[in-house]
Amino acid sequence: MPPIPVWVLSLFYWLHMLATVTWVGSLVAIAVLVLPVAQKTLPSVEQLAFIKGIQQRLEPVAWFSIGILVVTGLFQMSSNPHYNGFLATSNQWSLAILTKHVLVILMIVVSAIYTWDVLPTIRRELLRPEKIDSARLAKLQKQETFLLRANIVLAVLILAATAVARAS
Repeated sequence: MPPIPVWVLSLFYWLHMLATVTWVGSLVAIAVLVLPVAQKTLPSVEQLAFIKGIQQRLEPVAWFSIGILVVTGLFQMSSNPHYNGFLATSNQWSLAILTKHVLVILMIVVSAIYTWDVLPTIRRELLRPEKIDSARLAKLQKQETFLLRANIVLAVLILAATAVARAS
């Protein structure tokens, strides 16, 4: 296989970092900035409606970022001189990359639960304002917060695994 031009590899690294910042940055912004302010200033129903609106705008961006991360990450991995094959664990770099990929899969699963379970349940609840169950809303808000925080923890661990791989 001919060597990959530096400009192509640079483009893939840049896209990978941009997608990471977009996805992880949005999670941190929601969990650290938006949710706490919404919880302090809005009643539960309005809070959920507000977050629902933000998530509807954010979901396509987040899933597009995940797609970019997968494509660029696989390209970068296969072009790395430490790469010895799929699921190879022959060196510290490959162990760090395997750990990173397991964490990424977990992060995608958490995002999928959030996108296709919790958010649709919130949307259904908001469609019936006359029958809103306060206890149900509180449970949904706790699930939402837990999943966002879980993804932030996973993102931090992914970045740590990336750092180990880069240092190897």
